[in-house]
Amino acid sequence: MTTVLDPAGQAVGTRAVRRLRLRRDAAAAPAGARGLRLTAPVGALDLPDLLAGAREAVAALAAGERTEEELAALVAGRDGDAGLMRWQLTRRRLGLAGLLEHAVHLAAEDGEQPLARLRPIGRGACEPGPTPDPTGRVKLSRFASAAPEGGALLVRSPGSPLAVELGPRAAGLLAALADWTTPAGLARLPGELPLEAVRQTLRLFAAAGLLAYGAPGQEPEADEQRFAQWAAADLAFHTRTRRPTASAGYGGTYRFGDRFGPEPASPPPFPGEKVALAVPDLAAVARADRPFTEVLEERRSVREHDDGAPLTADRLGELLYRAMRRRQTFTGGDGQELADRPYPSGGAVHELEVYPLVTNCAGLRPGLWHYATDRHELELVAEPCPATAALVANAREAALMKADPQVVLLVTARFGRVMWKYETVAYPLILKHVGALYQTLYLVGTAMDLAVCGLGGGDAGDFATASGIDFFTEGTVGELILGSRPGTLRTDVGVPRRETKR
Repeated sequence: MTTVLDPAGQAVGTRAVRRLRLRRDAAAAPAGARGLRLTAPVGALDLPDLLAGAREAVAALAAGERTEEELAALVAGRDGDAGLMRWQLTRRRLGLAGLLEHAVHLAAEDGEQPLARLRPIGRGACEPGPTPDPTGRVKLSRFASAAPEGGALLVRSPGSPLAVELGPRAAGLLAALADWTTPAGLARLPGELPLEAVRQTLRLFAAAGLLAYGAPGQEPEADEQRFAQWAAADLAFHTRTRRPTASAGYGGTYRFGDRFGPEPASPPPFPGEKVALAVPDLAAVARADRPFTEVLEERRSVREHDDGAPLTADRLGELLYRAMRRRQTFTGGDGQELADRPYPSGGAVHELEVYPLVTNCAGLRPGLWHYATDRHELELVAEPCPATAALVANAREAALMKADPQVVLLVTARFGRVMWKYETVAYPLILKHVGALYQTLYLVGTAMDLAVCGLGGGDAGDFATASGIDFFTEGTVGELILGSRPGTLRTDVGVPRRETKR
């Protein structure tokens, strides 16, 4: 079927209609005799002295979508032309405060069909700019992402406080924008939207930072180093967690506090074999340890183990006791059970666990073990199996070792411990904790003259298979290899070989 267009490029009998409304998570309440207070997760806006027509206009925006013309007529009818001028200032304040949503509808004789809606999801102004030129070259930014939310397709750009919600009729624009095109070109596609509807939709895309621009032969997002060096997922992670205005909630918001209870400080014990570890005499350890500065300067990533004199269970136990045992448990003001360990943890949640994967350790049989920080004991999680073998092989390959490491320390996070309280920053907070634990294990291991080497990655899927723990509940977020230190060793790349100090 051929669409008949009028001289303006619109399908005959259709037109693009722009509407706006109060953002869906905002509420309006009376404030004084003539004022209103608007509240949303991102903050509040006080409008202390409104004329009657302006108050009705705000109430209309809270009740549903309106056109600018409908709002102006409502205000002018009650407040006159002078009130209309005041309303324009109020309307502008609402947009700059990020309290409005802007929509584009396709109107026809049989009604209106929503095409796209510009939604504030963080903290920032929600005011679309000018309508794009019909012949301007545009494409979808390679950093844009789309995901379902609330029954609609939401398209976002990293770091933007705005998103575009697409209706079914406009969703096809995403595929068409995968390569360079123009608004006029999009309007000529079979079954696509009339030109003015395309331009108004792209106006919302531009406001949300979803479009890339460039002259023929230019690819700014691929050619410029500052853009080319970023993978889309990395930039999304960085901007989401390091630009608080891009999210409605940031930090300790307890967004799941009314849905789930906090997880306890200790996970349930595993039913397997238990091995009680010897408790080191910290006073004797302190007398024997080298000075802190010497330990810090001697810290190296050691990738060779002395299999003739392997690590022992007592030495492994001392390392774990000194680095991550639980020294205290207490209850926070929010009712969450908190803990104290030798390394820092945001909010004292201490979500990290360590699973020693043993291949050669005197006093322990091979297998996957869990270190119970509260009881200072190891509990068997899994016997050697293909999944544990894969974890060992991955660690050996990552460390460039010729033989299997004596022990692989698998660091996991019980995600709910952090995500119950923290919003947006929860996962980066976990990674910061991993770094703190890495350095603690490194320094204690150096003081004990052990071979420690942190690894840059691992396979959380293999751990889930080996342990039987749900991937989304608890998973590996770090790995280190551990063993006895040979007399002559190879250390970090570029670091000379040296004799081990005994």
